[in-house]
Amino acid sequence: MTDRWTAARTAFAEAADWFVRTTREVGERWEAPGLGEWDVRALVGHTSRSLLTVESYLQVPADAVEVGSTADYYRVTSALAAGSAVAERGRQAGAALGDAPSAEVAAIAARVVPRVATCTGAEVITTIAGGMRLADYLPTRTFELVVHTADLSAALGIESDVPPTPAAEALVLAGELAVGSGRADVVLRALTGREALPPGFSLL
Repeated sequence: MTDRWTAARTAFAEAADWFVRTTREVGERWEAPGLGEWDVRALVGHTSRSLLTVESYLQVPADAVEVGSTADYYRVTSALAAGSAVAERGRQAGAALGDAPSAEVAAIAARVVPRVATCTGAEVITTIAGGMRLADYLPTRTFELVVHTADLSAALGIESDVPPTPAAEALVLAGELAVGSGRADVVLRALTGREALPPGFSLL
């Protein structure tokens, strides 16, 4: 697990750093449109939960592994992700960032990333989907950081310069989700320029 864990930990740290750097570009645009019904503050708040959930879940060990892979996490939580509670949690998380959101995001990352660095990846934690090894859960947080920092970049009108290591990990997970959902052919045809993805297509 050592090499896999090192790669996952590195991807998470680099994705967190990119999120922190991009958040500094917000300036005074916290109430500008972010993503869907979220303004920029709510989008940043939601993205910050990719760090905060790691911190909180590490405090609640699980007795057994119930979700055996990173891709399985998304299969288990797909119904939950479609609910209105996610949008509300994003707004609440945005409000919780206070009067200096960029500084608070940086403080969260400065606390969580070193905490992860002390772990082995074998820790079994209690997630919203059930018990998982940290090594399987952490790539879901990297994926969320990558996707939503790209969303934030788009909302701010700046270049989305996702670092290569977390980008590669996110793309591998997207491929696993495509295969697991039986839609690998659709994704491959789109990626090779054969045809566009159907309107509204999503792997999540």
